Amino acid sequence: MNLPTKLTVLRLILTLFVIGLLSFPFYAVGVQFPKYDVSGVVVELQYIIAGAIFIVASFTDFLDGYLARRNNQITDTGKMLDAIADKVLVNSSLILLATHGFISEIVPVVIILRDIVVDAIKMETASKGKVVAAIGSGKLKTASLMVGTILTFFYNLPFEFINIRVSDFLLYFACIMSIISAFQYYHYNKDIMFNKIEIV
Repeated sequence: MNLPTKLTVLRLILTLFVIGLLSFPFYAVGVQFPKYDVSGVVVELQYIIAGAIFIVASFTDFLDGYLARRNNQITDTGKMLDAIADKVLVNSSLILLATHGFISEIVPVVIILRDIVVDAIKMETASKGKVVAAIGSGKLKTASLMVGTILTFFYNLPFEFINIRVSDFLLYFACIMSIISAFQYYHYNKDIMFNKIEIV
């Protein structure tokens, strides 16, 4: 197992910590995370810790890709694990944040449905010999989604002080870009999917 793949596995492990922090019933074992009043914004340590772990896990996503390209260590196993780790990290975080009332339930629904559609398109085109490259709208979706999720973990600070919901804006923008990118993936690959052209 090369270093990029080890970093991907680390991201999966860190994701388990995020899931545990947000889903384990700590109250049942007598554990209560402290809350702090930050200039009128009440923040709970549980989410700050989960957000910090999310940031580290997200950084490993950048780092494993960079190292794999630089050291020519791109493998099919690494690509598969990377895709799984990304979706497990982001989607589980979104589901749990929605469950805890931090974000609207529509956000994880749209993001997960989009992932299913795009993955289906990629698998279909791959079966016919074409690798689907990332597109601009997809990259924009990912960037806004990651930043929006991080801001949500940190209670939209510092923007919460001036009552501007940047975290919500970024997450809803990510939803819009998710829908747009899904349609673009379909449009760019429909001829291949329906056998109207051949890949040579």
